[in-house]
Amino acid sequence: MTLSFIIPGLDEATSEKTIGILQERLSQEQEAALVLKHAHWNVAGPNFIAVHEMLDPQVDEVLAMADETAERIAALGGSPSGRPDDIVRFRTWDKFDLDGRQNTLDYLRALDKYYDAFIADDRKAVAELDELDFVSSNIIQDHVQKLEQFQWFMRSFLID
Repeated sequence: MTLSFIIPGLDEATSEKTIGILQERLSQEQEAALVLKHAHWNVAGPNFIAVHEMLDPQVDEVLAMADETAERIAALGGSPSGRPDDIVRFRTWDKFDLDGRQNTLDYLRALDKYYDAFIADDRKAVAELDELDFVSSNIIQDHVQKLEQFQWFMRSFLID
């Protein structure tokens, strides 16, 4: 990887490791926004309007997370990769498989499982970034807090 520059307080190797972790986070954030929008368009049945309207702000927030992550990569001297094929290239998580018009509860269960992996991956990244760059770690920590809130919203529909 060729860095445009190195920010004060980090060396090249640390910057490159940090960028690698952030790139994976960026790809998952971009995919999550698409997955959430897919669910937004396809939920049906009981609680349709509540779930439909709950998902759009999550899409916007996850896209804002991706933007923040990409800008941190650039601030570190890297070049964020944000094309659709980059999402697949950097994927280390299971893809979201629910398709078509489905019951809101089916989508919420699938999204809950998706968020489990998304949050776990972010928490792993935080632990790795804590050792490398506290600024990048703080950014992802903020993302985790918001994702956990979104998951709580979804899980509130799933209580029997």
